[in-house]
Amino acid sequence: MLNKKTALTKLAIVLTVGTSFAQVKDTTALNEVVINQNRLQIPFSKQSKNIQILTQEDIQRLPNRSINELLTNIPGVDVRQRGPFGSQADISIDGGSFEQTAILLNGVKITDPQSAHHNMNLPVPVEAIERIEIIRGPASRIYGINALTGAINIVTKKVESNLITAQAYGGSSFKGNEQASSGKYYGKGAQLAAQFNNGHTSHGLYLGHEDSNGQRYNTASNNNKLYYDGTYQPNESNQIKANFGYIDNQFGANGYYAAPTDKEAYEQVKTAFSSIQSKHQLSPAFSISPRLSNRYNEDEYWYLGKETTKGRSKHYSNVFGAEVNAALEKHYGSFGIGLESRFERINSTAIGSHNRENYGGYLEFKTEAISKLMVNAGAYVNYNSKFGWQVFPGLDLGYAITERWKFVFSAGSAQRIPSFTDLYTNQTANIGNPDLTSENAYQIEGGIKYLSNRIVAQASYFHRNINDFIDWQKTDGAVAEGTVVPWKPSNIGKNTVDGFNTSFRYQLSDPSAATRYYTTVSYNYLNPKIKIEDGLRSKYAIENLRHQVIVNFTVNHKNWMLTTANRFNERISYKNYFIADLRASYQFADLLVFADIQNIFDKSYIEAAAVPMPGRWFSLGAKYKFKY
Repeated sequence: MLNKKTALTKLAIVLTVGTSFAQVKDTTALNEVVINQNRLQIPFSKQSKNIQILTQEDIQRLPNRSINELLTNIPGVDVRQRGPFGSQADISIDGGSFEQTAILLNGVKITDPQSAHHNMNLPVPVEAIERIEIIRGPASRIYGINALTGAINIVTKKVESNLITAQAYGGSSFKGNEQASSGKYYGKGAQLAAQFNNGHTSHGLYLGHEDSNGQRYNTASNNNKLYYDGTYQPNESNQIKANFGYIDNQFGANGYYAAPTDKEAYEQVKTAFSSIQSKHQLSPAFSISPRLSNRYNEDEYWYLGKETTKGRSKHYSNVFGAEVNAALEKHYGSFGIGLESRFERINSTAIGSHNRENYGGYLEFKTEAISKLMVNAGAYVNYNSKFGWQVFPGLDLGYAITERWKFVFSAGSAQRIPSFTDLYTNQTANIGNPDLTSENAYQIEGGIKYLSNRIVAQASYFHRNINDFIDWQKTDGAVAEGTVVPWKPSNIGKNTVDGFNTSFRYQLSDPSAATRYYTTVSYNYLNPKIKIEDGLRSKYAIENLRHQVIVNFTVNHKNWMLTTANRFNERISYKNYFIADLRASYQFADLLVFADIQNIFDKSYIEAAAVPMPGRWFSLGAKYKFKY
């Protein structure tokens, strides 16, 4: 209790300071952002769904190095990292499981069919990211299956000039290395970006490397990323885009999945992603956008360490997708229609060889024909070769009370198909269940929004039911020494969550002022209700957040910038914690230098499994831009 009071006291101090000032242009730009929904394009200022955006300005000023760390600043997003430097993390939204969140790259689904443990193995350096969009609530109507509790869409930069950017950084906890006779734990990284634009053609190439000798025994990591994005636009009516990404991610997995017996475990995950798409404005009122995509993943896991083949498993998975989306504008509203197909297969030493097919169709309608009222309604029809037919309707309403105040309401439904690991894995500590059925959810949410050039604020309440909720369980009784009781998934029944959330972005002062201020404040409360039978242990269901508070504050004086990022998390079954990070930077003509302190108060905390996260960590870095 004392630790909780201390954490909340520190947070209250930051809140008192942080809600005073801010900066103008960030919120103005935010209101104009068009959310990428593949068919109907709706600006953020007119959205009726609960959507959070991490802008380019946010990314630049936050003291974070990876996408996983950036997501810790977004209200409603639960980031459960098993290691620093982006080695591994599970991402969930508003009390859902990590399997219930769809991950997209520029609107293309890149969810891993083997296991959502690999969803964040993304071949995209932070330098390539323009913004991150978070759509909260069931989103099958928009993005198809597996968007049960929400979706995260990572949007990469649009190349508009000829620019080269180079960045390097490094840091340490200054704590002794347990695997060496001398030396300290450290980590370092570098990113390189080259952009070219000649009017009709643009290219962006992004490279990233990070390595660390860890932050405790057997947690060293090494990852390399490559991402390319190209666009050809011969005229205003036609555009072709292609992208490709590759990541090789290696890390010591001590305590990641099977503590305490996996002390020597090691994992290597390689992911390649590519897509090609085009958009054709066939008339002022009609456009069509076909797209092909492919995601290939290799996962190799050494349960007892790389020195032995015992306990070694290899998994190869591939997902091919084809889709076409179209939009039709009429004087009374807009229609969106789309068809998609998705082919998933896996070949694994622990899961076996399996494949499945998925076909879906979308229909949406948006209208503002009634004064002050926006209506966005639609449905997604899905057929899966294992689970059959499903229909997922949804409705979003927005009513403008005044020019700045708006009442919003949404109702939606969604489906999550079990992963190949859920269904078929066959390991000593984990056994799949081929009799699982899909999870189905429906949610209603109501709230109020306030939008101006300086303030973006919202508050909402939601109620969600998930039927046939899947959780991994095992018996919780005494067993003979040396006996391993495996985890096994089952449809345990209904999972009900009631939640309240509010967020506030405040910006004040002229952009040309010598000193500028900016703050974001958010609070989320979740009340999940799920029944766990006596004598059984739950692996994931009772580890969700109960309370989440995020407070970020930036002061920018001429070329100096200081940002503090603070978060308080209280989980149902873990000890609560308060983490404060800090970045100080100075901008020369083309050179930015920065210093970060993460976990300023050196708190000991766990986000997932039995993996302690790093204590206080110091970093220095520099970023140079060259226009040619």
